[in-house]
Amino acid sequence: MNHVSFFFSDLFVLLSADSRLSPSIVQSVKKQKIIATSTPSRWNTLEFKFYYLVVVVAVSYMFATAIKISRADNQNYIYYQNLLSDGWIFGRKVDNSDSQYRFFRDNFWLLSILAVSHLCLRIVFQFFISTRRNLYDLVFGSLVMIALYGCNFLKIFVHLLINYFIGRLFIYLDNKNDSNKIFNSTFTYKSVGILILWIYGISTLFVNDKFRSVRFGSMLSFLSPLDSFKGIIERWDVFFNFVLLKMLSFNLDYYNRMTEINNNLKLNTSKIDKSRIEIENPELLTNERLRTNAPLDLSQYSFSNYLSYVLYTPLFIAGPIITFNDFTYQSFHRLPTLNLKFVIRYAIRFVFCILTMELILHYIYVVAIAKRKAWINDTPFEISMIGFFNLNIIWLKLLMPWRFFRLWALLDGIDPPENMLRCVCNNYSALAFWRAWHRSFNKWILRYIYIPLGGSKSRILTSLAVFTFVAIWHDIQLRLLFWGWMIVLFLIPEILCNVYLKPLIQNHRWYRFICGIGAVVNIWLMMIANLFGFCLGNEGTKKLLSDMFTSIYGVQFTIISTICLFIAVQVMFELREHEKRHGVDVKC
Repeated sequence: MNHVSFFFSDLFVLLSADSRLSPSIVQSVKKQKIIATSTPSRWNTLEFKFYYLVVVVAVSYMFATAIKISRADNQNYIYYQNLLSDGWIFGRKVDNSDSQYRFFRDNFWLLSILAVSHLCLRIVFQFFISTRRNLYDLVFGSLVMIALYGCNFLKIFVHLLINYFIGRLFIYLDNKNDSNKIFNSTFTYKSVGILILWIYGISTLFVNDKFRSVRFGSMLSFLSPLDSFKGIIERWDVFFNFVLLKMLSFNLDYYNRMTEINNNLKLNTSKIDKSRIEIENPELLTNERLRTNAPLDLSQYSFSNYLSYVLYTPLFIAGPIITFNDFTYQSFHRLPTLNLKFVIRYAIRFVFCILTMELILHYIYVVAIAKRKAWINDTPFEISMIGFFNLNIIWLKLLMPWRFFRLWALLDGIDPPENMLRCVCNNYSALAFWRAWHRSFNKWILRYIYIPLGGSKSRILTSLAVFTFVAIWHDIQLRLLFWGWMIVLFLIPEILCNVYLKPLIQNHRWYRFICGIGAVVNIWLMMIANLFGFCLGNEGTKKLLSDMFTSIYGVQFTIISTICLFIAVQVMFELREHEKRHGVDVKC
């Protein structure tokens, strides 16, 4: 009752599904194999007709409860009413209290003007000045960064320079020494270079957090005039986290390319020009995975391309994250998937998401309620609805900026990954959830952390490293570290079941229902972890759990919610089978 519903699942799958998953793009052989693994439809069975009834009742009650606790006549309204702003729907107040979404919402038209200007000026620049795409990206990106951060852009530029020269230094040492070893040890210059790049990259997060407000004048008195120009966004360090990912991507892609070329040289005694390798594979145009390993010419890993990539305006503020290889390849090769029909459909879905979010914020004030902990005398169900709708608003508040910036990039001829493949409500697997949530970040982590550390060979340890980095990357807070470690802890049961239990029962007639029970446990654990980390905090989560198990009403709520979750999971199972019947399997 407090997590998933057919309404959310069906509606948000349509909203969040990446158009590139269209069967017209999937290779016919692969499509037929996927269809062959699907099961017969259960949508018209008596079982699912019962599920529809439960879903309609449960979802209606969930919305009614969330609206009820947000009404002006609620006893807790006085505690958070000052966080509400004047709205535009029927004279209602709007909950614009989330700082992240407020930045996007309040600056939406300014960002739209910037996007249109960027697209129009590119046409003018390429017509009158230069057809070099990366030159325009560098010039426009630099101007935008200066406007956003003022003279604080120098702090970001120093990080960019240091990262670039660390990477070049160890490549230079590696090429200079025939043995490639450091003092005859087992360590190569490249491996040490990669380690130092990571150490420096992670250290920037701590340095920025501690010294972000240091004034230029306090370092050198003659630099004090620089403190007067702070730009539009004073907190330059908040968005630096995305810059860090691109800094590392550039050097790590460069190192991988050098390793690949050196390995080819060892296997082939004929002379190969290490700086001129042509890209001839047409599959690169339609296969994102191949583009991340695109055999770029070594001259593409230049300082100007590095800056063009990092400062690329549509993806500079918040992503989605695209690897250097993929970005550079697309800069010189327009993808056939970027057609007008695709972009228009994507734009329509984006507008629909905005209207959905506005409607929710005008009628459901759970963000403000959570901020003020205004849940005095609320029942466990009402508190759970505060958490549940908070999770959905978090999903939407991240979805919209990411879709806006992706739409901007699509109009500019660059196709970054879609960040949200499924609604937060349409998830029952912790492992699959992280493949669909912030997907571009997930792909980045897989490529640069998870696989290099061993991947599935040591899944628990690599997951611990991954979520520790994810927590630190989000913010330097102990609460987020605990959140990351809780996620790893909650992943363990699913990992063990997949390895040891699934092979024993997957052919059993009750397999779907057994999986449903496990999925319900997964959902409870995922909700608790995310409510603790991002919604209710320590106090609210403890109160919810206490009320759930220390009162008769709380126990009743827990039992009924678990049953409703089980029904919702069965609907989610069938949604994925429905996708398979159409040749689509997104692995999440």
